[in-house]
Amino acid sequence: MSDWPQTLVLAGAGKMGGAMLEGWLAGGLPAAGVTILEPTPSEQIRDLVARHGLALNPETVAAPQTLVLAIKPQTLAAAAPKLASVAGPKTLVVSVLAGKTIANLQERLTAAKAFVRVMPNTPAAVGRGATAGAANAAVTGEQKAWTERLMRAVGVFEWVDDEALVDAVTALSGSGPAYAFALVEAMAKAGEAVGLSAELSMRLARATVEGAGELMHSEPGTSAAQLRVNVTSPGGTTAAALAVLQAPDGLEALLTRAVAAAHRRAGELAG
Repeated sequence: MSDWPQTLVLAGAGKMGGAMLEGWLAGGLPAAGVTILEPTPSEQIRDLVARHGLALNPETVAAPQTLVLAIKPQTLAAAAPKLASVAGPKTLVVSVLAGKTIANLQERLTAAKAFVRVMPNTPAAVGRGATAGAANAAVTGEQKAWTERLMRAVGVFEWVDDEALVDAVTALSGSGPAYAFALVEAMAKAGEAVGLSAELSMRLARATVEGAGELMHSEPGTSAAQLRVNVTSPGGTTAAALAVLQAPDGLEALLTRAVAAAHRRAGELAG
């Protein structure tokens, strides 16, 4: 049994699809078995095709062991007829389409039986993605191993038992990088408000969030709560700031509302 599928079709090679493809090839995915379906390939994708000898938009595509759907969710209906001709009865379909359920995919790719729905995020481009996924009952042990190998090549991967939780994953980690970037923007604006120049404040805010993330990564056994305590002296400046952030209407409440809004939107994209 191979951890990697020997034949793989990637439908959609935009930012997310391209990021995953780079990670897979770097991790050892057999390039000879890779086919890319992308109507407007970027220079980055064309470079990968040239360097690794990948097939790009061939006229005919045999049913692969794995079909990865990384197209935009709103284009699924238009792309479905061509994708249905690619997905055979032994093909594992791995979907990264936000909001699109396994049942929705089964209606369109009628020959396929095995489906996995995953939600990665953009740090997959640097091998630090956070992905979780759910499989239907037809997915075999080997196909689960393929999914894990593909997703762990670009970061961490977790299974969830209930497909409905994938929308929650989408709302938390799928959209989460934008929350972190928004935090950097807000910190930089706050630094300006106390007298720093815009340029210096942004540099410090970026470096602070980058460094905090690396510190958390370097200490996987230490909880985020403990890391927060470690940098908070009683009665000090950090404690004064945290009193504001941890107020009943503070950061936790704000993020709870934000994640709930993303969760609702993921549900609206289904169908």
